[in-house]
Amino acid sequence: MKLTTAQIGRCGELLVQYELLLLGVESAPLSTDAGIDLVAYAPGAREAQTIQVKSNYKRKPSGGRGKPALDWWVPEDNPAQLVALVDLSTKGIWLLQKEELSALAQQRSSGRVHIYMYTDPEYTPRAHGRHPREFQSYRLENRASALFGANPSIERDDQELLLLAAPHVKR
Repeated sequence: MKLTTAQIGRCGELLVQYELLLLGVESAPLSTDAGIDLVAYAPGAREAQTIQVKSNYKRKPSGGRGKPALDWWVPEDNPAQLVALVDLSTKGIWLLQKEELSALAQQRSSGRVHIYMYTDPEYTPRAHGRHPREFQSYRLENRASALFGANPSIERDDQELLLLAAPHVKR
């Protein structure tokens, strides 16, 4: 079964929400399409963050016939504070601040920025900043703490789970 563009986008939003929740960050979708897909908040944060989610179902040939790549087009006037770039085929999520996205974009056209990554692990692109390994620091799991604040509830829950698993340990 082939997914529609809207279904791919919704899958990306749900994946981001799921991964954020696993990290202790609450999020909710907006009912209108004004360039902001999610609002996220963590107990350790001072304020909520807005997120636009851009999703790929799978990699595709660069330029139609080139090396396999993931790519996303994002409006330059995007009102969200953060942009989540999603690869549904690997469940990969990269989370960038608006300014970082602008700085890392490889192309600009018609009021949009274009960011892409070659996915073949054996391929070495001619230019820097074109392979997922160069974007590891932007992975959601590597950014959530810095962007949303520390989440002591996760640490507390882990300690409580350890105590439940080992009841002989004194509290």
